[in-house]
Amino acid sequence: MTTALLVIIAVMWIPVALLNIGKGEAKGTGAVSAIVGTVVILGAILQAAVFGDGFTAGLLFAHGILYCCVGYALLVGLEDLRSVGNVSLAVALISAIYAVTFYIGGPTMADGTQLVAPSLYLAMACVGYTVLTLEVWMAFYGKLAPSIVAWSLLIWVPIGLWIPAFDLMIAGKLPF
Repeated sequence: MTTALLVIIAVMWIPVALLNIGKGEAKGTGAVSAIVGTVVILGAILQAAVFGDGFTAGLLFAHGILYCCVGYALLVGLEDLRSVGNVSLAVALISAIYAVTFYIGGPTMADGTQLVAPSLYLAMACVGYTVLTLEVWMAFYGKLAPSIVAWSLLIWVPIGLWIPAFDLMIAGKLPF
């Protein structure tokens, strides 16, 4: 489920990035953002309820809510984006917690199982999500040029979305 959601998230990131470098228009991009955000939230519900993976669902919920907020802001033409920036800051902090957890792994239970296995690739991806959402927060506060966020999104689509998604779907493993 999560791998398909990573592919879908790029359907939002690329138009948002292009909008930030002057290609596209806000309402269409807002609609895509809201739709992708809704799909990600629904996917998070399935991830938790059907697949019993509340850990992954938490990260998906946080990002899905941010995508819906971005969609709303673009659809209604919000001029002051600091409230959406604040959501992005919260998601950055959540992503940082996930990065640390993926780096060290979760605690080992009495029976020797580890609920969250360490993954250097997922830790790296979550660091990337942390940086991206911090960039969004800074851009929405006027402290960073939107074009920097745009290029970061475009660079991170293959690294943080497509490589892990397609490697897991095709090869059943992450690159490292």
